[in-house]
Amino acid sequence: MTADYADQLKNLDATMRNIESVLDIARLRRDKERLEEAASAPDLWDDQAKAQEVTSRLAYATGEINRLTKLRGRIDDVAVLMELAEAENDASSMAEVGTELVSLAKAVEELEVRTLLSGEYDSREALVAIRAGAGGVDAADFAEMLLRMYLRWAERHGYQTEVYDTSYAEEAGLKSATFAVKAPYAYGTLSVESGTHRLVRISPFDNQGRRQTSFAGVEVLPVVEQTDHIDIPENEMKVDVYRSSGPGGQSVNTTDSAVRITHIPTGIVVTCQNEKSQLQNKASALRVLQARLLERKRQEERAKMEGLKTDAAGSWGDQMRSYVLHPYQMVKDLRTEFETGNPSAVFDGEIDSFVEAGIRWRKQNELEAAA
Repeated sequence: MTADYADQLKNLDATMRNIESVLDIARLRRDKERLEEAASAPDLWDDQAKAQEVTSRLAYATGEINRLTKLRGRIDDVAVLMELAEAENDASSMAEVGTELVSLAKAVEELEVRTLLSGEYDSREALVAIRAGAGGVDAADFAEMLLRMYLRWAERHGYQTEVYDTSYAEEAGLKSATFAVKAPYAYGTLSVESGTHRLVRISPFDNQGRRQTSFAGVEVLPVVEQTDHIDIPENEMKVDVYRSSGPGGQSVNTTDSAVRITHIPTGIVVTCQNEKSQLQNKASALRVLQARLLERKRQEERAKMEGLKTDAAGSWGDQMRSYVLHPYQMVKDLRTEFETGNPSAVFDGEIDSFVEAGIRWRKQNELEAAA
């Protein structure tokens, strides 16, 4: 048993060293020092957008360093405990070593997933759009459940989010919602969530208690940066202003602060109504439009390389995950085959296992395509 534990520890240590090398903990520490200096500047909040970027990146760097150092400390501690248990022939301490090795293996595996995010835009922040699909009021309710799921996931990780637009359905739920996850690698992490999600349950909106299947689409885009050069001439945009709808504060339904931008050449329409001022909503809507145009450009370039014809809606894909609440309880990813029997936890934001399985699945497909 001791030899087996020693082999497990040796493998964990080697994997951890590789992770530390790929994630470059020395660079993270340098970034943290630089960002701490920037965050302490007295004029930081004169530019709110820059301040939010600095604080977001500082929180990310601090979190990553803490995560790496804590895991390295646990590996070193279990090595010491194993030596003591072996020297003193302490069976209970050796059993504790075994338990900790199992826990460490899971933690190291989760961290290893981050090293698989090497795509062109993977390090970006993410824009997430959710739209109700077929299924009427149940689909609108499902879209709202998914919005809460992703916001809870971000909250669990300490990631800042900003909701740009929520379009409420008449009876319940949402027609659509768009929000940003302001954390490095949010796009690379959440991009595997793009696709059609399906919910099966006894409808709470059906007075006969019948089972209902409903659908919602999730689209994940990388946030546009200045280096992307997505310039949109004013004459290619139609900007409409209107009064916000749905629940909100004093500014809702009282002023024409909501903004809708239509990109005339492509027909892409984006809206933003969650800020108090028209200027803020226009700026947010423009960022979303730029992200959609960047994604469209990227897909067109990919299609040209592959000699295929595609369109901007292709990223929605076919059904990728089923959430079944009746006649049994299960959430299953149809691509990776990963599943759990606890839908309540999933809807409360516990989706890391699905995300990690999706990232590994995508990487495996990329390797097979390259081969």
